[in-house]
Amino acid sequence: MKGSISEFIERNYRHFNAGELLEASKAYRKHIDDGGKILLAMAGAMSTAELGISLAEMIRQEKIHAISTTGANLEEDLFNLVAHDKYVMVRDYRNLTPDQELGLLRKGLNRVTDTCIPEEEAMRKIERLLLPVWKKNEEEGKRMFPHEFLYQLIRSGKLDEHHSIDPKNSWLIAACEKNIPVFVPGWADSTLGNVFVAEHIKGNIRDMKVMKEGLEYMKELVSWYQKESGSGKIGFFQIGGGIAGDFPICAVPLINQDVHLENVPAWSYFCQISDSTTSYGSYSGAVPNEKITWGKLMPDTPRFMIESDATIVAPLIFSYVLGH
Repeated sequence: MKGSISEFIERNYRHFNAGELLEASKAYRKHIDDGGKILLAMAGAMSTAELGISLAEMIRQEKIHAISTTGANLEEDLFNLVAHDKYVMVRDYRNLTPDQELGLLRKGLNRVTDTCIPEEEAMRKIERLLLPVWKKNEEEGKRMFPHEFLYQLIRSGKLDEHHSIDPKNSWLIAACEKNIPVFVPGWADSTLGNVFVAEHIKGNIRDMKVMKEGLEYMKELVSWYQKESGSGKIGFFQIGGGIAGDFPICAVPLINQDVHLENVPAWSYFCQISDSTTSYGSYSGAVPNEKITWGKLMPDTPRFMIESDATIVAPLIFSYVLGH
């Protein structure tokens, strides 16, 4: 079934990056229709860009089955959930002076391009709700991953009274409801990661080992890939570059070349939305063919690189896959 957005894309998006978008969307849909699954690798500030409006539906309709994301995107979906009404838009951000930027800091407004996240209403509110969850699990000797603590907070219902948007537009709530795996490499590079360390330094959290992360996430990812690739093909949809994408795509060569455990298939679909250039050895901007040399993709893997703005492209692809 095709809606007006899908028909518009097919009629107008025929060449260059637009044509690549259409072909990637068709291949994504075919991959799902053939029984395949998709891991989404999400970098950038897509949660603050409110990708949850389309991404949450993709998760609910089982078009995305696992997510690798930066710690910032993980937490910023919750920040948006509880503080959206307090966000401040700065449309002329390119013209801000250093003193005007300092003024935003003094108002507790943390700017991400044209969007300012309010410190007190977003970061500190989640911090106050999350600290008891961390401490309770520490007291009970339960070690968990960062996303599992957030799942626990969501399921507790303590966020419900703080909703600032319709919860159906939160991708993290959708992921929690579907209980899909989330992998968060480099979680310490996030506000809540910083908060966790700060609480340890202040003595509120004694044992930092209550937080599982890093290498344990990789082991979890490998187990997931082995299990899921045994019953169907796994595709890779990447937004941006960096650790959110580099981390999970390594699962295949890790299993095949490092563990020598079994010959698992390479990723069966690959699409990346990127505005990075292939220079100075940039992996984020490398053409997909380079991944063949690392054993991540194969010559017959459908491969797409859309060189454009993910905040524009990703919702269009998701809409096409959903048949909108």
